[in-house]
Amino acid sequence: MARIPYARLDDDAVRPLAERITAERGSVLHLYQMLLHSPPVAQGWLGYLTAIRQQSSLPGALRELVIMRVALVNGAPYEADQHAPIARQEGVSQAKLDALERWEASTLFDATERAVLAYTDAMTRNVHVDDAVFAAVAQCFTPPLLVELTATIAAYNMVSRFLEALQIHSNDVRA
Repeated sequence: MARIPYARLDDDAVRPLAERITAERGSVLHLYQMLLHSPPVAQGWLGYLTAIRQQSSLPGALRELVIMRVALVNGAPYEADQHAPIARQEGVSQAKLDALERWEASTLFDATERAVLAYTDAMTRNVHVDDAVFAAVAQCFTPPLLVELTATIAAYNMVSRFLEALQIHSNDVRA
């Protein structure tokens, strides 16, 4: 159960943004219902994550591998629950999702995926990225895609930290 109650979606200050989120995403997920305690933060978050997920040129399968790896490393099950179906829709096999915990030992990931996962691990675990790890990922992408990849890793680290600090989980009851 979340550490604080979810925002009430029928509150006058929250309703317009809750309606926009529902229109854009189909429903107000737990994450947004918590963020709606601060409509300005929720609005900024929505804009940023929409840019990352829907306006980026980064291939969807790579984006979702990054998100799933961040969720795994950070112990953020809600994030993984939300993105596993999206990863499969983007073409990530269940076998790759299952192997993601020990990706270094797996033969399922190609050279680009391995470079992306090493970069994800470095950013998530250490913040600082070794030159060799960066050089490997830089060989795979143009500067705009490197920026999008880096922003995606950073954004989903933000998401998992928010989720886990407030203990937001898929089985929580909504307000």
